[in-house]
Amino acid sequence: MLSVARSRLAFATQIVFFGLNAFGLLFGTIYNGRTPDMYEKNLHHKLGWAITWMVLAQIIIGLLRLCTADKKIEDSHGQERLAFMPLGTNNMTGYHQMHPESVVSVHRYSHDSGHGTESNTSRSDSPAGLLEEKDKETPQFEDRARDYDIPYRKSERLLGSANMFRLLFHVSRAMPNRIWSILTWYYDTVDIFILIIGFFAILTGLVTYGGVFRGGNIFNGMAHSVKGGIFFWYGLLTISRWMGCFAEYGWAWNVRPPLDIVSARQLKVPSAEFVESFVIFLYGSTNVFLEHLAAWGDAWTAQDLEHISISIMFFGGGLFGMLVESRKVRELLNASFSQWNANGDQYSHEERWVPPKTYSSSMNPFPALIILLLGLMMSSHHQHSMVSTMVHKQWGMLFVGFALARAVTYILTYLSPPSSYLPSRPPSEIIASFCLISGGLIFIASNKDTVAAMESHDLNAMFVFTVTMGWTAFLMAWQITVLSIKGWAVGRRRPEHNGDYRTLS
Repeated sequence: MLSVARSRLAFATQIVFFGLNAFGLLFGTIYNGRTPDMYEKNLHHKLGWAITWMVLAQIIIGLLRLCTADKKIEDSHGQERLAFMPLGTNNMTGYHQMHPESVVSVHRYSHDSGHGTESNTSRSDSPAGLLEEKDKETPQFEDRARDYDIPYRKSERLLGSANMFRLLFHVSRAMPNRIWSILTWYYDTVDIFILIIGFFAILTGLVTYGGVFRGGNIFNGMAHSVKGGIFFWYGLLTISRWMGCFAEYGWAWNVRPPLDIVSARQLKVPSAEFVESFVIFLYGSTNVFLEHLAAWGDAWTAQDLEHISISIMFFGGGLFGMLVESRKVRELLNASFSQWNANGDQYSHEERWVPPKTYSSSMNPFPALIILLLGLMMSSHHQHSMVSTMVHKQWGMLFVGFALARAVTYILTYLSPPSSYLPSRPPSEIIASFCLISGGLIFIASNKDTVAAMESHDLNAMFVFTVTMGWTAFLMAWQITVLSIKGWAVGRRRPEHNGDYRTLS
């Protein structure tokens, strides 16, 4: 969050994170060298090293940007400091002695009437007298100069050496703008996807530690992990919208800001309901061909046909949801009604021809309906054991809870449409996000290997349910904490860094 907020503290936190990660790598390498490899060719080891090098590259880029930003601050204020550089009276007196022609009667001031006062001008009105008075104001200019030097000195103290700072500054200045654009794109891309990559690193670490998903069970494990992970991140996105994220796109249950507030690119971003429908459509269109992958070459079973039917429901429901969100489709649906106003603009000012207030916000219940039906199907879906059936019922009913909470949100939005650019924060979305996050985690845990491990250790279905509820509540509290830290970092950011792709304030 500090990096997204362009905070100067981001570099220090990245160093702390990388240091802790280095300790983990050290102990992990020692442990792997003294123990046999119980899970050969696992993905977690390769992914861990890839993330380490990826984060190291981001830290180096951030350091270069930080040095460039500080030096640019120093350079930008240098001329201003020179313009206000105070000179001592002795220096000016010496100058006038060498150049007496510079001291002439042209030193008339606004309070001087000009009637014979030149020869009797007081010392306070003479150039030397004014300079002496100006010397009293010198400390404020010195303080101002010291303020400009603060960022520069901070980076030098952070690096421990002014020579290292200058070296990194010259390296960053020597890079062409095209290279800087690529490095900036890489830095921002890592900021966007680092959480998702970290999630899969933790997930593959748990798989490697547990020794699950071996042989043909890898397809069942991957299916539950990917699908459950999608709902998990869907829940995090939902609570982020409630907290005010993506308000510039109109996703925070608010009125989308106009062009004079946001950029043209942000105005082109579709609605949140369109994105939800697209993900549902993409899942259904691709999963049709993957449901029978675990039993490739074998006969189709009734369970396979059930899964295919769910995929077709996602395919059609997502397509319908995208059509509902299409502005062009809405215009075509209103085309026949617009013909009633044959006189055109003559009656367009009448209240009956003004578009309803509900048009200002998107109210598309179809994504929630698809998830509601999925929850009902999975809560009654027969499994090979009672524990597996109960676990599937748990996350199925949580998805039903999400759909009902989203329905409450649409009712509130219909009765009182958003009228502000600020997030409206409907309380029902908190419940919706909680159901999605916890349901997604239980979805992941409902794979065959995890259920078999639960049964072998004599654990019932409520064990997974209670542990997941606790972790979900803690995760939501952590998310609102880090977003609050981001808001704090944005509030203390230096304004002169805004909009500069080479700065990282």
